[in-house]
Amino acid sequence: MQISDSSSRILAGLLEARTGQQLTMSRRWRIETALSALLRERGIATLDELITILVMGKEPSLSQKVVEALLNNETYFFRDRAPFDVLQRHALAELAQRRAKSKRLRIWSAGCSTGQEVYSLSMLFAEEPEKWRGWTIDILGTDVSTGCVDRARTGSYSQFEVQRGLGINQMIRWFEETADGWRAVELLRKPVRFQVHNLLEPAPHPGDFDIVLCRNVLLYLSPEKKTLAFERIAGAMAEDGWLMLGAGETVIGQSSKLGSDINARGLYRLKGDGSRVEKRGGPDRRAAAGA
Repeated sequence: MQISDSSSRILAGLLEARTGQQLTMSRRWRIETALSALLRERGIATLDELITILVMGKEPSLSQKVVEALLNNETYFFRDRAPFDVLQRHALAELAQRRAKSKRLRIWSAGCSTGQEVYSLSMLFAEEPEKWRGWTIDILGTDVSTGCVDRARTGSYSQFEVQRGLGINQMIRWFEETADGWRAVELLRKPVRFQVHNLLEPAPHPGDFDIVLCRNVLLYLSPEKKTLAFERIAGAMAEDGWLMLGAGETVIGQSSKLGSDINARGLYRLKGDGSRVEKRGGPDRRAAAGA
């Protein structure tokens, strides 16, 4: 299936206008694969025919389906496990002390896709019941994709999905087998909620989140939009909160409000949070090594 340069540019423009994500030339090979199922479903013969329908505006709902199909929704439980271990040893350990009086934690997973990251976080708390007994844990997952958010809310996954990142004991303990696959148990679902949200829009609950995870989302944004996204994230964080990014992401050169946590490689803090945040004017080598 062939696509003209003009059609690929239109699709890339549509994706960026709706989500802020860029479909660079090196990623445009994904277009045919990503849209093939949608074309079959709608009985559309070619990608150029799809573009004609979009441009003529005959099917308003079709453009959103195209955008959602073009998004990269790759995710799995405890993706790149090491960052979750760092989060548990540093951020959660310290927050357990700092929030001991209120016994409340708020966590935001931005760009949560189909929810595996959110349920992974819920598992961290469920696996230490004595430590978190009596606490109110609120884990919010957001994504620009309506389809992903709808799936995340069900807490249901295929055999293949539930085995990615989970050992057999975790799978059996925290998921129940159903006719459609495996569903997260009530204990995991209780503290989580999901909503559609674009990271470039004002953050939900400004200044309220103790931890924000935004992993492998910013990779697809332009430098200007990355800076805006970091503004949104910084505005959502509690003054002593943490940010976790993906392995290939960093705040260096992108944010004046965030710096690396000098004691927890791969985590970031607001720069006003005392000596824990790297404040050197030059490149942050520690953060760069861990990004």
